Amino acid sequence: MQDLYSASKDNQAFLHARLGLGLDQLQPFKASISRWISPDLMKGQSVSVSKAKKAITDYKKAIGRPDGMAELSIFYCEEAIGLLESCSLEDEIYFTALIRMYGRSLEIVSDLPTLERSTYLDRLDKLRSRGRSVGWVVEEEFDRLWYDAVDEQKGE
Repeated sequence: MQDLYSASKDNQAFLHARLGLGLDQLQPFKASISRWISPDLMKGQSVSVSKAKKAITDYKKAIGRPDGMAELSIFYCEEAIGLLESCSLEDEIYFTALIRMYGRSLEIVSDLPTLERSTYLDRLDKLRSRGRSVGWVVEEEFDRLWYDAVDEQKGE
């Protein structure tokens, strides 16, 4: 077990999440998302949508609690929007991944118990507003996904 733990930070994050160790089991996953979806471009760090998504997949494999999945997917979107607000990035893959993650976040949140949804929905609504400033088709797609989700919840 010690060899597995010391082999990589990914293994450590997995074990901490699975075993409920530490105060914030989401922190290593958030750090990875932040590093890859909103890197320090001035230091020459590169963007990697796949590595940022891998952090969410790793969390899902480790524990996959719905509230943690909601937190990480929304955090991904917040970090991505933050990068787009701070610099000009013209990468269709990045924009497409952001839109898909926003949609996925809405799906995850809609599956949470009603009392847990409001905080996450507030954050997603704020992201929808921030989407107006980044261009491409983010605003339109965020709005479409938002209203589809809201209409679906009204139908329940």
